[in-house]
Amino acid sequence: MAAIPNPNTNRTGKTGKAPAVVATIRTMVVCVPDELPRESLATRQLDQHFRVSGSLYARFWAKPTVHIWQRKHLFDLQKATKNQPAYCAGGPARLLDLAGMHVAAGMGAGMRHQMWQQAVHGTRPATPWADFEARNLENPAKFPLEDMAAAFYSQPRVNAMRMHNAAYTGVPLALEELEIFQAGPTAYQHYSACTAVVGDALLRLDGSQLAPASDRMADRVTYHEQANRYLATLGDAQRLLAVTLQHQ
Repeated sequence: MAAIPNPNTNRTGKTGKAPAVVATIRTMVVCVPDELPRESLATRQLDQHFRVSGSLYARFWAKPTVHIWQRKHLFDLQKATKNQPAYCAGGPARLLDLAGMHVAAGMGAGMRHQMWQQAVHGTRPATPWADFEARNLENPAKFPLEDMAAAFYSQPRVNAMRMHNAAYTGVPLALEELEIFQAGPTAYQHYSACTAVVGDALLRLDGSQLAPASDRMADRVTYHEQANRYLATLGDAQRLLAVTLQHQ
């Protein structure tokens, strides 16, 4: 989600302009072509094979039924711990517990939304950061970025979330997810469940990329629809790879 300026830091520079509104992409799911051997990925040369600057990310769950002889087909397989699944950076879809990830993320989101409701109880709906950022881009002279950041952080609901995060550092409420929180518990659960599987962007087999047009909820939902529809067309043997991107 969107990178919101720190209220204690002026990051606008001399122009007072925000960068162009584009989606924040931290994690990408790559569909690995059949002709690309596993050994090529072991070298971590993702930029050479996919034109992606990043590193493998142990994001997926390996199915608990994976046999010892199948482990070699998984990328960066981590050792399972007590009451925790074995994480990996990817492998054939049939060896990944995508359904389990989906369900678990939705359940966790449900509990997180309850926490959010308690934290913001009594506050009015707030304007998400993406709307303030868009105003700055449309007219930076009239809506300087520092003014937009100040307006965002002055909202009681935003401050209620920040106070929760200050008091409960282990379970933070992401300010970037404000719009999705406000959409309701079921919508937030579905959003979190979808994101757990498809990440922030998807690289298709033909090399084209699916990604949200912006960090607005509507654009994120459109991406989820497209990415899940595309993954449904792939077979169980399709190899998936999770990559965390490097940003300049």
